[in-house]
Amino acid sequence: MKIRLAQQLDDNSIVDGDGIRAVIWTQGCSHACLGCHNPNTHSFTDGFLEEVSAINEKLSQNKIIDGITFSGGDPMFQIASCLEIARYAKSLKLNVWCYTGFTYEQLMIMSKINKKLSEFLNNIDVLVDGKFELEKKDLTLKFRGSSNQRIINVKKSLKDKKV
Repeated sequence: MKIRLAQQLDDNSIVDGDGIRAVIWTQGCSHACLGCHNPNTHSFTDGFLEEVSAINEKLSQNKIIDGITFSGGDPMFQIASCLEIARYAKSLKLNVWCYTGFTYEQLMIMSKINKKLSEFLNNIDVLVDGKFELEKKDLTLKFRGSSNQRIINVKKSLKDKKV
């Protein structure tokens, strides 16, 4: 299985979630948020294809990371590949963060018809949701770019059936 990436795996980030993280920069996003931090990731044909097994191998070799973060682009456009990586990360006892322009509520609706999305959400610990909104940009916020975006404990939210 392959995944389309915007850049090589970043294996020592300290700004894309708690602790030291490996960041998977997915390629492809249709949200086209004004002022997007990564507009080069919007195209669904740019970037390059990488074997999921190669990413998993890099994760298993990195003994200093606390977790992985899916960013992009929007990882929700590559559910199957991201799910495989998330499952593998969980087998390594890594925590999983994911950034998406979709809201948690939109993902809940979408997951009713897409079982892989439902499973992907079950393998995510923290979700940063919502489109970046330039008029709500706030550089003082930790791990997000605009005040409408939320940092969500996915496990608790799924259990409680609300954010």
